[in-house]
Amino acid sequence: MATSIIPIYTTSGDAEAFLAFPYLYNRAGEWIGFVTPQREVYSVLGYYVGTLTNDPRIIRKRSSEYAQRLKPPRPPAPLRINATIPLAKLMSDLTPENIDVLQDEPELLHTLDAGEMRLDLD
Repeated sequence: MATSIIPIYTTSGDAEAFLAFPYLYNRAGEWIGFVTPQREVYSVLGYYVGTLTNDPRIIRKRSSEYAQRLKPPRPPAPLRINATIPLAKLMSDLTPENIDVLQDEPELLHTLDAGEMRLDLD
């Protein structure tokens, strides 16, 4: 059975991530995070990143510092992204207290071999 791949858009309408539940991938098909059944989004290291909306996009509170951390699932195989991606629907405006993670803080969703919170090999 093939897994459905859902493009995740920025507020400006660009597809910057892809969801093959529960895994999130970047445009290159590399694993960058995961989503819970409650639509909470976490990085590959298990740090809370935001919430997946119905648009679909990933948002978070501008002033939030979440200490919540989950054990990440096993890393998946890379994803092959289709060359054609559906255009985004018209996005609703964000309230001032929310930010678009993929547009404003994309560094929160990085691959296992990147990011400030990665484990050092030393």
